Amino acid sequence: MVDVRELRLVLTVDDYEQALAFYRDVLGLPEQAAYAAPNGGRVTLLNGGRATVELADAAQAEYIDDVEVGRRVAGQIRVAFEVTDAAGATRRLADGGAKVIAEPTRTPWNSLNSRLTAPDGLQLTLFEELGDH
Repeated sequence: MVDVRELRLVLTVDDYEQALAFYRDVLGLPEQAAYAAPNGGRVTLLNGGRATVELADAAQAEYIDDVEVGRRVAGQIRVAFEVTDAAGATRRLADGGAKVIAEPTRTPWNSLNSRLTAPDGLQLTLFEELGDH
C-alpha cells in the first residue's frame, strides 16, 4: 500500500493569467504558493479543499451526463467542486468567463448540480449537497 498524502490536479493551460484569474479569483480557490522557472514558466498552487478520486465506467459517466445535462458531453476528465450555493456559484463562474452547459438540476442522489466549461476548456460540475438521499 502507498501512503498517499495529497491529490493534485495539474492543468497545463494556454492562457495562464486567464486561468489563474478564473480559478483563484472567480471560483475562489485560495492561493497556496506560486513559483517561476528559470525559463519563464509559472505555476500557482491553489487550495481546492478535500480531494476525492471518483472512478466511473462509461455507462455511469453517460448516466451522470444525462442527469446533469441531458446528453453525453463530458470527456475522460471532469472536475467537480462542492459548493454551498450551486445557483449562485454557477452565475458567478458564468460571469467570470465559464460557459454554462446546464443550469443547476436536482439529481437522483439529492444534490443540485450544474455543468460548465471553464475558459481553458476543462469541464466542471458544481454540486450542492441537499441532505439525506
